[in-house]
Amino acid sequence: QVQLVESGGGLVHAGGSLRLSCAASGRTFSSYAMAWFRQAPGKEREFVTVISWSGGRALLADSVRGRFTISRDNAKNTVYLQMNSLKPEDTAVYYCAAGSVSVGLSPQAQRYDYWGQGTQVTVSS
Repeated sequence: QVQLVESGGGLVHAGGSLRLSCAASGRTFSSYAMAWFRQAPGKEREFVTVISWSGGRALLADSVRGRFTISRDNAKNTVYLQMNSLKPEDTAVYYCAAGSVSVGLSPQAQRYDYWGQGTQVTVSS
């Protein structure tokens, strides 16, 4: 069982930056692939990025590539999402998710076993 708690969301002007954190409970954090998804009002949940259990590989959605970076610290059971050059269209609730090793770098939400409660990111124009 893994419990995930996101933090770091807030209100920022376009062009600004935020860093989200996702703290995980459980001793097996380092065995899970960790991902970030987001959901804007009236839209479906959207894949943002995923990082492998070791942190050696990552996949980013085209919409955030070059602006967002995912990283993890297995000693702290935490995954991070550094978001730079934010745009109003990045406004959404951001969720972190954990998946077993078999998930690989999947962008499919249904393949992830555990989810956080989400943190709101609002980017004003």
